[in-house]
Amino acid sequence: MAGASSVASPLCTWLVAACMTVAGERGNSDKFLQFPKEFSRCSRRKNLVSSLYGSGINSLKNFCPFEPCEEYCNPQRFSSYFALFGENIGFSLFGSKSVPTHRKQRTLIKDSHCGKTTVRATQPVNPITTKKKLVTKKRRVVITGLGVVSPLGHDADIFYGDLLEGISGVSQIEAFDCTEFPTRIAGEIKNFSADGWVSRKLSKRADKFMLYLLTAGKKALVDGGITGKVMAELDKAKCGVIIGSALGGMKVFSDSVEALRVSHRKMNPFCVPFATTNMGSAILAMDLGWMGPNYSISAACATSNFCILSAANHIIRGDTDIMLCGGSDSAIVPIGLGGFAACGVLSQRNDDPTKASRPWDMHGDGFVLGEGAGVLLLEELDHAKRRGATIYAEFLGGSYTYDAYHMTKPHLYGSGSILCIENALADSGVSREDINYINAHAMSTPSADFKEYQAIIHCFGQNTEVIV
Repeated sequence: MAGASSVASPLCTWLVAACMTVAGERGNSDKFLQFPKEFSRCSRRKNLVSSLYGSGINSLKNFCPFEPCEEYCNPQRFSSYFALFGENIGFSLFGSKSVPTHRKQRTLIKDSHCGKTTVRATQPVNPITTKKKLVTKKRRVVITGLGVVSPLGHDADIFYGDLLEGISGVSQIEAFDCTEFPTRIAGEIKNFSADGWVSRKLSKRADKFMLYLLTAGKKALVDGGITGKVMAELDKAKCGVIIGSALGGMKVFSDSVEALRVSHRKMNPFCVPFATTNMGSAILAMDLGWMGPNYSISAACATSNFCILSAANHIIRGDTDIMLCGGSDSAIVPIGLGGFAACGVLSQRNDDPTKASRPWDMHGDGFVLGEGAGVLLLEELDHAKRRGATIYAEFLGGSYTYDAYHMTKPHLYGSGSILCIENALADSGVSREDINYINAHAMSTPSADFKEYQAIIHCFGQNTEVIV
């Protein structure tokens, strides 16, 4: 299973659903929303905003995104979240007014021509006709390849072995002088060479996050047995890449900013494309000739989880047979270290770096910045069997959720985490009693650790076999 956190707007979802419904009723996909001819554009726009937001739009103008919403913290403001806690509480997104949802709801629209208020029914002119979706066998997704670039090594077996031995990849930063920074430690990759994986020309120009991504991605292919003849026989239109990055090419971009201080003519012409998070996936797909889905997801610490779940869904839907997915980042540069230090979330245990990351420890003082890449090769089960691939594991399901509370602090009741876990279990069809291992976020900050602990206890408190 995979869990991730996402920003999903109920309003956007409602709008999409509305557009699809009206298009189905009219039988014309080019005209999602049709209005009577006598309504002017101004009237339609004004009425649409008013009907969606009502009087609550004035309060949104004063909304500050940097502090928790006190109104939202009130347990009585929840509905679906607190269904997990056994409570049935009503909730309105934009205020306390109830919103009618029946088909014959009526909308007051002010006529722009005569100034009168008219009432028009929004029910469809023609009855809705739907086609029954054919029941098909769900395609199964398996993991057949692993690729990694990390402070603990660039081989999956070595990396895993060191983790089991409790070896730390955290050390003093050597890439630049950080004596003036409050934090001077990180999970820094000391010796890395992309020789044999990336061309020398690209290696000189690209950001390290891209080099890590390209190397880990190709290593996953080699580990999965996709080389030479196998690659030539693949249907390139059914192969895709979704490898994300939380921060993208920070060094390329920051170097270009410094060059700009001299002159724009000194800037790296690749600073914009090589700084964007999607360019790593794009370059890898260009190198392989893969023409399937190709994009990047950026979702902070949950980036790789998002990419894995999205890639699996492409295979399940039949869009692709093979997907490379995962994440890559390299933010151990002055602007990256300084930015996180300014947030006050980094550990300052500079005298003992190997013991700096201390989740669920009363002496923990923050997380440690790291760099590297991890890539999985996902494959449709029958496709993997036909080519005799080694299967490491099967992907069963996952979920995206968001607690919609604060930029860095977890929700007071852990609602987003709990909802994500519950949805992932439901999607995968796995019983909570059968879960024996949880790979936690483990941020090493008191508030985040405690809320994650509460969420785990809420969902798996009766499971004595689970290891975190």
